[in-house]
Amino acid sequence: MNDLVRQHTALGDSDLEWLHLLVSEWQLLSDLSFADLVLWVPTRDGTRYVSVAQMRPNTGPTSYQDDMVGHLVPRGRRPLLDAALDEGRIVREGDPEWREEVPVRVESIPVRREGRVLGVIARNTNLLTVRTPSRLELTYLQSASDLAQMIAAGSFPFPGQQVDMDASPRVGDGLLRLDAEGIVQYASPNALSAYHRLGLAADLVGHHLGRATAELAPSRGPVDEALAKVASGWAPREFEIEGGDGVIQLRAIPLKPKGPRIGSLVLLRDVTELRRRERELITKDATIREIHHRVKNNLQTVAALLRLQARRIDSAKGREALEEAVRRVGSIAIVHETLSQNLDERVEFDEIADRVLAMVAEISPGKVTGRRTGRFGILDAEVATPLSMVLTEILQNALEHGFREGDTGTVEVSAVRGGTSKEVRLLITVQDDGVGLPDDFDPHRSGNLGLQIVRTLVEGELGGVFDMVRAAERGTRVLLDIPIHGDK
Repeated sequence: MNDLVRQHTALGDSDLEWLHLLVSEWQLLSDLSFADLVLWVPTRDGTRYVSVAQMRPNTGPTSYQDDMVGHLVPRGRRPLLDAALDEGRIVREGDPEWREEVPVRVESIPVRREGRVLGVIARNTNLLTVRTPSRLELTYLQSASDLAQMIAAGSFPFPGQQVDMDASPRVGDGLLRLDAEGIVQYASPNALSAYHRLGLAADLVGHHLGRATAELAPSRGPVDEALAKVASGWAPREFEIEGGDGVIQLRAIPLKPKGPRIGSLVLLRDVTELRRRERELITKDATIREIHHRVKNNLQTVAALLRLQARRIDSAKGREALEEAVRRVGSIAIVHETLSQNLDERVEFDEIADRVLAMVAEISPGKVTGRRTGRFGILDAEVATPLSMVLTEILQNALEHGFREGDTGTVEVSAVRGGTSKEVRLLITVQDDGVGLPDDFDPHRSGNLGLQIVRTLVEGELGGVFDMVRAAERGTRVLLDIPIHGDK
């Protein structure tokens, strides 16, 4: 819609925002009218109309099989559009049109904002299945008529009340029609069922909705008075109430077709099961975070025990092996600590990489500086845990074997995301400027425990590629190519 309005019309940004507000609401008008809606806006030179939005009803058959958005029609071809635009009134005159052997009643509703008509809504009703309307259908049609008059007067939609059509109640979910005093004049079967689930034993018709709703809510005192006022439809509001065995979501829409409020529509939906599932997910998330927190604590306890054991061992090799185990356990603990603070099983790995780099740098025999470039981004826990161990082993190997006592140097970790929308890959390079690899060194055959761990995790668990080569000038370069899931 933005492109069409800016390309073909003279409407400004504030006018376009009003049209967006209207389009966010007009599924309601379409369903109440049992009709298709097409929004036509005059072009910049005033000689044509361009259709910028379209809506089909959920409550009846469509009048348009084709997409109308983007169509241009010259002024004069559709007289009802001209009359509504020029006279600023709802135009219903004229005989039904025939489209593919289907009779269609066409009406035009001017869209007014601050005294100016911005465009026209063509309301198209398929008459093929017309029959004697029921009380529910008559209520729908009357409510649609009131909303159409409000659109023509510029009092609907309500400024600052943009609606999320996916989250808000719809016409078919449940509908109440109230008079100006808040007394229920009509309640759809779905609406009545929702209130029965809250604990209402009687019929709603003839009762004051606000007071009936406040009595069903568990709270008491000033909250009841506010709830009673909101539920009476005095202002456009959305709210939820919980009582008995149910939770219902309500949306109040004041009706002011001729200025003063004559009543209101209340749309409602039973969201009991939805809220129950949300609470279960919250409980599950809290449990998962607590598990990660406890795993982290247990791993830190294991690391502390290994550290104590290392201090009691006289053998230098034994002490070194235990200290390596401490760092391996610590790298896993870092991942679980991060997961314990998140709502999902995904982590920002850049922070983990920095902490692993700092932890491993403590064993440096000389003055070696570690730094990270690029971005790992957000990774799933199933990737982050083995990757943290891989990074620990590679860094530990670089510092232990690449530098001697008193050496100065640098170890750099870089990460780049690449690939396609179907497969995202993480390319990691760890490069140092140390002594480099021996001439006969083969990383794929080395018996070094750390490199065995790296090969097993990268190639077996992560499904990636690992290689270790001499750097261009001096030092060693380790290359990792790992498939990941997530946004690039």
